[in-house]
Amino acid sequence: MSSSELTTRVKPISWYNFLSWARETAIKDKRTYCYKSRSMSARRFWCTLKPNLRQPIFIVGSPRSGTTFLGSCIAELPEISYHLEPVATKAAARYVYENKWNSIKAKWFYRTVYAWLMRLHFDGDLQFAEKTPRNCFLIDFLYRTFPDAKFIHIIRDGRDAALSHSKKPWLQAASAKSGKRETAGYLHGPYARFWIEAERKHEFEETSDIHRCIWTWRCHIEAILAQTANLPDSQYYELRYEALVNKPKEEAERLLNFLNIVDSDSRNLLYQEFARANTNSLGRWQQELSPQQLEQIEMEAGSILQKLGYLD
Repeated sequence: MSSSELTTRVKPISWYNFLSWARETAIKDKRTYCYKSRSMSARRFWCTLKPNLRQPIFIVGSPRSGTTFLGSCIAELPEISYHLEPVATKAAARYVYENKWNSIKAKWFYRTVYAWLMRLHFDGDLQFAEKTPRNCFLIDFLYRTFPDAKFIHIIRDGRDAALSHSKKPWLQAASAKSGKRETAGYLHGPYARFWIEAERKHEFEETSDIHRCIWTWRCHIEAILAQTANLPDSQYYELRYEALVNKPKEEAERLLNFLNIVDSDSRNLLYQEFARANTNSLGRWQQELSPQQLEQIEMEAGSILQKLGYLD
């Protein structure tokens, strides 16, 4: 792909449009942030000057795997300042992944954006958390930048995740001429993202929507598993979406223990939030995917589905 084509498909980050990115980031964060009823204190005020970025929490997982639902549950916890897919860092992911930014610049950018988001809400005294599927490809970088970070990986059956993803406009072939963009700057449509194998980009753009979406699921899962293989148990937590839906209280309790949250009110709050999970979201692939689509799925991601226990 030529540089002009890439610029057309992806809105760049530069000093010329930095304020535009900052504005979009703030607007979305204020719109999606879970505000908490808290009184102002001296500690809360002073922590606005130097927000707490110790032990940040990163929710990772492929698109349509329950990351948004899990994040919305964690957002309710009074100990946590949660941010849904910060626009600026989501857009910056490809620069970090492709080594277009050096490590000093990338670390400065991410730490600056995260601290700024906490200042927007006077939440510098809380524990920072965010979820962005694109972070699946940056875990090594995030771990170097935040050595005490905690990573929560939510996994969903790839067939259900791909089916759900294929119904969204982000990668649909039919969206190619819509002119709409996702928040990170990519045009909607079947265009290869930065994490697609270079030698297969054309194939990605020409294949079916369901194949494109299971391909996306596989890439995210494999990237996470490869980068978290050697993380300490105290910093990596794995959660199955199906378990969250079927056993919400047990899974909430396990997650709270991982996060070292002991307050009884907070624990009861997460129990209640997990109980909202929709049981109708499980196994829909069995009714909606054709044999031909299932064949494509198994050819692209059969081995990882089998490894995770979703395929015999």
